[in-house]
Amino acid sequence: MTRKRQLLLLRIAAWAGASAPLLWMAYRILLGEGLGADPTQELTHWSGFTALTLLLVSLAVTPVRRITGWNQIQKVRRMLGLWAFFYASIHVFVYAYFDQVLALDFILEDVLERPFTLVGAASFLLLLPLAITSTKGWIRRMGRNWVRLHWLVYPAAVLGVLHFELGQKADLTRGPVIMGVILAALLGIRVGYALRSRSGSEGGSSRTRPAES
Repeated sequence: MTRKRQLLLLRIAAWAGASAPLLWMAYRILLGEGLGADPTQELTHWSGFTALTLLLVSLAVTPVRRITGWNQIQKVRRMLGLWAFFYASIHVFVYAYFDQVLALDFILEDVLERPFTLVGAASFLLLLPLAITSTKGWIRRMGRNWVRLHWLVYPAAVLGVLHFELGQKADLTRGPVIMGVILAALLGIRVGYALRSRSGSEGGSSRTRPAES
């Protein structure tokens, strides 16, 4: 199988996996059993959980590439991140429209008074510039600054997990703790590779120093 065909299949699989929750929710609403006694709460939980899951999946792409050497998987990271933002946008829309009926004063009061809402809003606002600058044109214009800006995905993910935890009033082990452990592992792998890279570069520079002098 050629690389182009492999990449095409990988992108199709990523699209199918990322769109599956949306198709399932559409089926539930239009043809299935509906959303239960509290549709707003169901939509809120579904969209938030899906957004956070896809965000963590997108963060897992680079560690998987480094561990396995499967470089093509990096091609779907941006797509997965945009899907995560899409579901996060649904999450915010459901909250603002159905829960707060677009009353800006109520929304502002809720953000300022409840840490749960404040943390979630902060996470979304960190993701917003990343989604806006995810086009090829922005990548070309920003150069290395694009990479620096997109480091915001890590604090956004941390705040997203914290938002999830604050929203769980009962059993935390059903989701937030698992999400937190996964995020900690991904960040740990990232830090480990960064330290190895730094130590390797410092070792290389120290070995070449006598030759330069």
